[in-house]
Amino acid sequence: MNTRRCEECGEHLGARHAHNARYCSGRCRTAACRKRRAIPAELTSRPRWIRRTSRKVPLTVGGATASSTDPSTWSRYGDAARSTAGAGLGFVLDERDGLVCLDLDHCLDVDGTVAGWAQNVLDAVAGSTWVEVSAGGDGLHVWGHGRLPGGAGRRLRLGDGTVEVYATGRYIAVTGRTFGGTPQRLGDLQHVIDSLL
Repeated sequence: MNTRRCEECGEHLGARHAHNARYCSGRCRTAACRKRRAIPAELTSRPRWIRRTSRKVPLTVGGATASSTDPSTWSRYGDAARSTAGAGLGFVLDERDGLVCLDLDHCLDVDGTVAGWAQNVLDAVAGSTWVEVSAGGDGLHVWGHGRLPGGAGRRLRLGDGTVEVYATGRYIAVTGRTFGGTPQRLGDLQHVIDSLL
């Protein structure tokens, strides 16, 4: 008996669907894609958005050079998303609101397999916070709430990999490409930060 179900609506996938089909219809496929590209409201509600070049140079929505320490060069999410300047979006971190990002560099293989050192971080935050695929496609950004003692950022070795922890004075390139089934909300990352330091 066929027990496969649509990943979006839960309907049974019948004989008319390919054996590797994930969705029952184009509508469900589109809805799932939109969900995967949703950026949590904890980020989109803050006016700390910039544009960026493909080489990660920060830009204003008008295309001038922006700064991760000058709020006059930042914009609201809607304005940044509508802008065609540069190659993509970025979000500026500011320690006053306690948002942090763990940047797991070069942890994804071509087939999407996560390196063991990075999987340990993902296991520590499983189901509690939003994770996105980085702009390069081979890294992950783990977004959440926390404090980084001593300032802007740290680069830490973790097994065979590198974790960069950022809390202020930096911007992170945002793709909106949700990794796996992570929730569209930001969770508490303090226990992970403490374990890395």
